[in-house]
Amino acid sequence: MIISVGIIAIFLVIALFLGIAASRGKDMSLEQWSVGGRGFGSIFIFLLMAGEIYTTNAFLGVSGWMYGKGGVAFYNIAMLNYVIAYWLTPKIWAYGKKHNLLSQSDFFEQAYNSRILGTLVAIVGLVALIPYLIIQLKGLGIIVSEASYGAIDPKITIWIGTIAMIAYVMVSGIHGSAWTAVIKDFLILGVVIFLGIYLPIHYYGGIQPMWEAIEAVKPGFLTLPDSGFSASWYISTIMLTSLGFYMWPHTFVATFSAKSGNALRNNAIMLPIYALFLLFILFVGAAGLLTAIVPGSLILMSAATLLAKNVVKPIRPQTTDQQIGIIARYSVPVIALVALYFTFSGGGAITLLFLMGYGLVTQFVPGVVCSLLKKNPLTLQGVFAGIIVGVTIVGWQAATGAHLSKLFPSWPSYIQDINIGFLALSVNILVSITVSAFTRKVTVQNV
Repeated sequence: MIISVGIIAIFLVIALFLGIAASRGKDMSLEQWSVGGRGFGSIFIFLLMAGEIYTTNAFLGVSGWMYGKGGVAFYNIAMLNYVIAYWLTPKIWAYGKKHNLLSQSDFFEQAYNSRILGTLVAIVGLVALIPYLIIQLKGLGIIVSEASYGAIDPKITIWIGTIAMIAYVMVSGIHGSAWTAVIKDFLILGVVIFLGIYLPIHYYGGIQPMWEAIEAVKPGFLTLPDSGFSASWYISTIMLTSLGFYMWPHTFVATFSAKSGNALRNNAIMLPIYALFLLFILFVGAAGLLTAIVPGSLILMSAATLLAKNVVKPIRPQTTDQQIGIIARYSVPVIALVALYFTFSGGGAITLLFLMGYGLVTQFVPGVVCSLLKKNPLTLQGVFAGIIVGVTIVGWQAATGAHLSKLFPSWPSYIQDINIGFLALSVNILVSITVSAFTRKVTVQNV
């Protein structure tokens, strides 16, 4: 027990030191703080993006779902998002560099020439990031408590981890996240590979015998059920998470930190290999302190930038860029405290919180993708209306717990089981196209 506590403490100190030291020798302007001066090469981009694969949702949510629900958890190893990333992220990076963008909301504001749309995206992004941050903090408490054999209280762990994140995010921003990711990825791969291979061999004699033993004890556990988490839920959830992976505000802004579009293409090529190791997490519930700290720090930084630059700035246009940078840094502890409040008082399964956040950020997909086309088929009004409708559907479902099977009991199960976030995206697209066609026609007539 003493040894485990000592190891946890040592790596926390190392992470904190690297995170703070990452700012040394750099003029920490808002651009340096939030997107690393747009100078990250393939290695650092890889580490930052990999941080979005191995979060506490991967270690607790994925393994927990595999244990509790069986084959439905395999949606986590779908790789469609990296195919999308190869095409999409270099274009986002190029547009961001051309217009000197620092946040996801900046992208929408520039692409549609609307500060109101930028503010809407910032608010939705903040709402989505809070549950994601809660996931990291909840997981942090569970992981360290178990690793210390119960010697460290989860609440104390969460406070210590949050203070560490606040410290190096305020000082170093995205540089601190990148350097901490170096340690995290080195440790996590070792743990995942060792436990993912060793435990099935030790207890079952191999990976195939493990699956055979599970099937013998609980037949059909590894397949998709006919209703509920059925094939339609599985496919729609893969589509939702694949389309939404780079729509998270902190992941979106990480693309701006790249040195070139090629760094992002290389990342899209390499990440699927790295992500395949998630398969081992489906075998065991392995974990580590830094799986919460690295993505948590990125989330804090992105949320603070959104709040300062895309919420405060529109309200107080006279605020200078230097003042915005100061507001962003000092927003970090405020956002962290809000997340802590909900972490200690709120409930909800980790994976369900995660998918709710995905349902919100995926509503940005039509506006982003269409804005990168040579001729954008969507208007400002269309994008705005689509996001509002999509977010409303996701929010309503999250607040009421309603399900299509209860609302429309006569509908076939393959429709009832569609992921509500993907359904909201479909309605979003329909509304965006309809409103865009109408508003474009009105504009042409007025001209």
